[in-house]
Amino acid sequence: MTQIEDLRTKARALFDAAVTAADPAHAVRRGFALSPLPMPQAGGRTFLIAIGKAAPAMLGEALVAIPDADIALAITHHENETPLTGSEVLRAGHPVPDEAGARAAQRVMTLLSEATEKDRIIALISGGGSALLPAPPQGVSLTDKARLNDLLLSAGLDIVQMNLVRQQVSLLKGGGFLRLAAPASVYAYLLSDVIGDDLRAIASGPTVGPIGTAADAIATLKAANIWDAIPTSIRNHLESNKNRTIGPVPMATNTLVGSNRLSLEAMAQEARTIGLTPHIVSDALTGDVADAAQHVLHELTTRPKPTALLFGGETTVKLRGTGKGGRNQELALRVAMGASDLRAKWVFLSGGTDGRDGPTDAAGGLVDAGTLPRITAAGQDADVLLANNDSYAALAAGGDLLMTRATGTNVADVQVLLIAP
Repeated sequence: MTQIEDLRTKARALFDAAVTAADPAHAVRRGFALSPLPMPQAGGRTFLIAIGKAAPAMLGEALVAIPDADIALAITHHENETPLTGSEVLRAGHPVPDEAGARAAQRVMTLLSEATEKDRIIALISGGGSALLPAPPQGVSLTDKARLNDLLLSAGLDIVQMNLVRQQVSLLKGGGFLRLAAPASVYAYLLSDVIGDDLRAIASGPTVGPIGTAADAIATLKAANIWDAIPTSIRNHLESNKNRTIGPVPMATNTLVGSNRLSLEAMAQEARTIGLTPHIVSDALTGDVADAAQHVLHELTTRPKPTALLFGGETTVKLRGTGKGGRNQELALRVAMGASDLRAKWVFLSGGTDGRDGPTDAAGGLVDAGTLPRITAAGQDADVLLANNDSYAALAAGGDLLMTRATGTNVADVQVLLIAP
């Protein structure tokens, strides 16, 4: 095994450690220990409702602790094929909402509306819930919501900005879950895919509350220069509600059970185990992917060698072309292009802990100094492909796509930069 091959193997091992640390079953066990559930009231029912990319695994662990739950329902994405007995599993579209998601949302709303003051509802929330449960208000179609989602994803907005808008066009988000569930008691356990762990932004805060108002959503869309492209029904809905005063959402007990930072710490521990000296450089690698690449390149050129540098976060990409890729693939490609002339031996990995980067089957990219020569040898031009947002084709040509299949969890993205002596 060459030195570069060894570094690539170690980078993948660190990524796998991050995913393992975000294991949904472990997270639920941790959550029940941190915030034990009270006993149900006499005559009351227990509802287990899991929402998000990690829903089946979270629900499966909850059923171990509460095998006699009256309702056990999981809503996850189509690609998550985790088997789950003794419960109802609905699968829906992500990142763009679909009819299956609309039906799942209606199922959840029906269940919540049937709850009484004697019932307890245990919500297991993970990333992806925003798209998986589209519940548009009257006058807004699912097609219009899907169009809104497309525009938000392509505008370079961060997850908090996107979910601020999504909350204002939903009956379940931004505390809507709690309003529908009242007067039942709600206990939520959240696996965070949001940098900074703002509970209002995880799956758009169904059990928490809104990030902002309809007026804030309008301002966000205008600042992103997409207001005029938003479907008319949604613009009318936001305009008609921008001066509306909404009372506080009902109370709930919300417990954070997993996060990007915990995965970074697990990566650091794994690095020490395999003989590396790790440094967590940042748990907030956010903003435009081009700026993030420059940050990584700065670390690559200034850090003493050897070293293992770890990052976590979630960057954004402004779509200017028609190619295929995701933020992790583009970040990896940009780093490979920016470091191609360096003499140091290095590898860089950027991957989504959910195993899916954008609308592709790759989790991200794993690149080294040989990436650009391999792309060129395959008859491709990295500059042309990058200009068309076609990072997937570029990394595929170089044999540098990070392939994991869906992991069943999601705590945003992690990056590994290994530099040899």
